[in-house]
Amino acid sequence: MFGTIGWPEILLILAVALLLFGAKRLPEIGRSLGKGIKEFKKSITEISEDLEMEESKKEKSKEEEKK
Repeated sequence: MFGTIGWPEILLILAVALLLFGAKRLPEIGRSLGKGIKEFKKSITEISEDLEMEESKKEKSKEEEKK
């Protein structure tokens, strides 16, 4: 029952959004959501790069201790 969202449901959601926010506000909302998603992905990428860098530093220090 709650599995997937099909095209009719998406169209219904868009129609309700159009009624609630109006045609002028929808592009603004879309742009702000797009910017938010882009910033979120950028932050996730930076965090993963930092974690990988720390991990490689730990591995190098372990290798140096073995020598």
